[in-house]
Amino acid sequence: MRSPNYGVLMSQRRLSDFVNIALAEDILPIILVASTCDLTDLLNQCIQRVATSNLDDCYLEKGLPDDIYAKVKEVRWPDESLNNILVPEHDKRVRNIHKALDSDDVDLVGMLLKESPFTLDDAFALHYAAAYCEPKVLAELLKLDSANVNLKNCSGYTPLHMACMRREPDIIVSLIEKGASVLEMTLDGRDALTICKRLTREKDCNGKLEKGKERSKAYLCIDILQQEIKRRLFILEYQISAEESSATPLLVDNFHMRLINLENRVAFARIFFPSEAKLVMRIAQADSTEEFAGLTSASFSKLKEVDLNETPTMQNKRLRERLVALTKTVELGRRYFPHCSEVLDKFLNEESTDLVFLESGTQEDQQVKRMRFSELREDVRKAFTKDKAASAELYSSTSSVFITEV
Repeated sequence: MRSPNYGVLMSQRRLSDFVNIALAEDILPIILVASTCDLTDLLNQCIQRVATSNLDDCYLEKGLPDDIYAKVKEVRWPDESLNNILVPEHDKRVRNIHKALDSDDVDLVGMLLKESPFTLDDAFALHYAAAYCEPKVLAELLKLDSANVNLKNCSGYTPLHMACMRREPDIIVSLIEKGASVLEMTLDGRDALTICKRLTREKDCNGKLEKGKERSKAYLCIDILQQEIKRRLFILEYQISAEESSATPLLVDNFHMRLINLENRVAFARIFFPSEAKLVMRIAQADSTEEFAGLTSASFSKLKEVDLNETPTMQNKRLRERLVALTKTVELGRRYFPHCSEVLDKFLNEESTDLVFLESGTQEDQQVKRMRFSELREDVRKAFTKDKAASAELYSSTSSVFITEV
């Protein structure tokens, strides 16, 4: 007959095997279990593993009970008195800034920085805010424009990596908009998306989205990171191709025609499904670039006012940014709404875009345009229904993929 403690011993052995191969941050939950269940050997193993890892002290202090953190410090800093002698003032300033952030007082942070040459980077303030503060606090901290958004801490993590461990979409978006790179790697070769996916469970990415329910924060984080990775890679590819062709004069007419075609296409997309088009444009950051004169003008007929102070170089840069953003918008539209994209492709290839000017021409012309416009709207509506159905099926299948990757 097996001992009553047999199951406990087996569980402890399995956890012990896992601790030997797990990432350091994954051991913290095991420490809590070992402490609660009085599994002394397992707890000591975990403390030794974490203490010798590259996890920073602040992360450990926040994630562990005081008594266990004290034991970790004993292993990590056996001569505590020497450590206090080496960095007393530095440690004090770091703690003051972190306390100010805990109080949501960014103004106090600014005052502390003015009192000494100490910087936000010295305190890894963005890392701290990304991991522990409210999104609005990080947003205010970023407005100070005095921190390196891609700075790596002693553990090799950027602020974005910390935000991904927390899985807070608002913080991830704020960092990305400020220039945080999704391509930065940790010391063990993980990027932000890998960190986020590894911490995501099936319940966090509900594939079958029930009516009236919002998607989980974890899924939104993954989606934001995936779109930003694609945008970054697209821009890199575009820059490379632009450099390769820099010796060849720009074919202005063809360039402008491509812009007009893209503007027209996006304009029709905004007419037929404005909410979805707005979201896609925001992800592609097309809403932050200036429109090129075409169907997207305010009244669909008024040309964009010319800036007489704009140099040809400035204009060329502005138009290229708009071209990249619109191209990305169309790419995302094809990905999420393939059937709708096919309808727009067929329409734009076969008919004139003056269909949007329903009030122009003779009364007979206007009537024909309205009828064709109604037909097109119905075709788009049917295609949109197909895309939604296909999206639901894709959602269902991707949830199993996430489980496998986790």
